[in-house]
Amino acid sequence: MNRTARLYALVEELRAAAPRQMTVAALAARFEVSTRTVQRDLQVLMETGVPVRGTPGRGGGWSVDPDMTLPPVRFTVEEARALAVALAAADVRLPYAGGARTAAQKIAASMSGPASAAAGELAARIVALPPPSDPDVHAAVEGALATGTVLRLSYVDAEGRAGDRAVEPAGLLTAGGRWYLIAWCRTRRAGRGFRLDRITAATATTERARSHDLAELLRGSAAAGAVQPTLLAGFARAPS
Repeated sequence: MNRTARLYALVEELRAAAPRQMTVAALAARFEVSTRTVQRDLQVLMETGVPVRGTPGRGGGWSVDPDMTLPPVRFTVEEARALAVALAAADVRLPYAGGARTAAQKIAASMSGPASAAAGELAARIVALPPPSDPDVHAAVEGALATGTVLRLSYVDAEGRAGDRAVEPAGLLTAGGRWYLIAWCRTRRAGRGFRLDRITAATATTERARSHDLAELLRGSAAAGAVQPTLLAGFARAPS
């Protein structure tokens, strides 16, 4: 068993045992490798964000939170190729790019056989030339959307005029390869779209923002006909 397959199988072994812990020695015996190899594998899993945790001392061991991991997913060759293209688009310009990178690592680790080979072959043929971006701006926008708090922006509009705004975030819009934060602008007292690459600084606050309907803020604008991407419909229906 190669390392990628073993990492995937290691997570599934811990999932199956949960909430019971497993010792490194037991895992080493299960996969017929050394305890040192298992320890290295567990470290890799932690570094890629898999929720494995260890308890030291007598009676301790390793476990994984089954509520924080997905069960096995088998991809077809076409699905694997599609994922490679989709993940290539999730470059540093986009919201939640950090999460996309760790998700990509987990997906790649879970693939095996023809699907893994197909994704790898296509991935080797894709290159990207992303423009500069500010990860701190993205982090502040993502945080405000997640917590429902007011965001303070320094923004340069289409005419090159710079200004500061306090906004109440409602959601994100993607159009023409660009990403926009849709929010209620307290300065304009109206819904506005702020292109993410024109936000020069963003500061999160602890002030609670009012709830705003995304479709209502878009009403009367050029983006009034925006609809939820079909591929996201399944996530929107997913049980909490």
